[in-house]
Amino acid sequence: MKIPVFNCKNADDVMKAVKDYDVSFIQYWFLDILGTLKSFQVTPNELETSFEEGMGFDGSSILGFCRIDESDMVAMPDPTTFQICSWRPSDRPVARMFCDVTSPDGSPFEADSRYVLKNVMGEAAEKGYTFYVGPELEFFLFADDQDTEVLDAGGYFDAPPLDLGNNIRRDIIFALDAMGIQVEYSHHEVAPSQHEIDLRYAEGMRMADTAMTYRVVVKEIARKHGCYATFMPKPIFGENGSGMHVHQSLFKNGRNVFYDANDEYHLSPEGKSYIAGILKHAPEFVAITNQWVNSYKRLVPGYEAPVYMAWARRNRSALVRVPMYKPGKENATRMELRCPDPAANPYLCFAVQLAAGLKGMEEGYELAPPVEDDIFSMDDRQLKRNKIKSLPGSLYEATINLQKSSFMKEVLGDHLHNALVENKLAEWDEYRTQVTEFELDKYLPML
Repeated sequence: MKIPVFNCKNADDVMKAVKDYDVSFIQYWFLDILGTLKSFQVTPNELETSFEEGMGFDGSSILGFCRIDESDMVAMPDPTTFQICSWRPSDRPVARMFCDVTSPDGSPFEADSRYVLKNVMGEAAEKGYTFYVGPELEFFLFADDQDTEVLDAGGYFDAPPLDLGNNIRRDIIFALDAMGIQVEYSHHEVAPSQHEIDLRYAEGMRMADTAMTYRVVVKEIARKHGCYATFMPKPIFGENGSGMHVHQSLFKNGRNVFYDANDEYHLSPEGKSYIAGILKHAPEFVAITNQWVNSYKRLVPGYEAPVYMAWARRNRSALVRVPMYKPGKENATRMELRCPDPAANPYLCFAVQLAAGLKGMEEGYELAPPVEDDIFSMDDRQLKRNKIKSLPGSLYEATINLQKSSFMKEVLGDHLHNALVENKLAEWDEYRTQVTEFELDKYLPML
């Protein structure tokens, strides 16, 4: 039986779909502050009550949520996110819905990642803007989760037989399509056994839900093929890491706000100020877009990872790229932030970028000229002359920037801001006290 793509608008639509397609269980999805997916299952018999009252759970057991003495939380299912899970058997299928997390009195839980993104998108909507996002999530395929044994030695855009992941990507795309997730194209990436599947742009909240679903689908389909998919930013020393370049634009009354036919770069004043906001506040939010110790093993010069706070059109060594304008493609005018990685919490990742861009627009930030020279080849003197600064070089530096940022505290809220800082400082402390194989190999024989 072919499962349709649903477009449910309310609880009644969901309950009808569950009955019509003999759905056996409905997975309720939400996530902790780091973007780790949490899930529990309900039966169709509990569905109506859960729409009315939500489903209670122990918030003190979820990272960053609440203390033991205020642990009751409620998961409220969002009927518009109902879809049948394409990787599960079609006989008596399993569906999923994303949930908003609330307190028992029904008020939104301020540390819920979906709530944070809704807030920022609400501010944009008050100004008449719709936020669109198109991320590029890269991943590696390994033999298993215990090592980094690659499946092929392919490189950028290689085809079979060098690309041995072609059939896996094909099945991933079929599974995404079955859930109504549009894919633009897929290909082998630069590193051995590294792949990319590009998603068709969508409204911000829908895309954050899609990114979470994408990560699950990729891992599940890889497992069915007997291998392991990882979104770890830098799993292999000396090879390119995995990024999540985030293309974004704002629309108002059906018009792309970033486009200006009369500008030499085809960028409007609003678009320029948005980009300036991203560049100015990137050091404050990079602990959100690149939230792991391992993220900063990718963010080093070379390996196509942008660390320099500049923008360009053709130059991929810059932090922000504005793809070249094509006549008749005004709606495609957008900016691309190249530092985020696919292990980020997509809701917070999109929220902080949108907030930074809006702040740039509100305060009329000025955008410096583009830098089209290869920034990786510049020495310190050239970087200084061009006024090009670098992103933080470690999770510790990025977290201290986040901690000091009153702007990020305003965007994230006190609870979430404090919880993220505390968690990241603890991760850094755990990391810096480790004795690694590198140290043993280098120092033990000589000291």
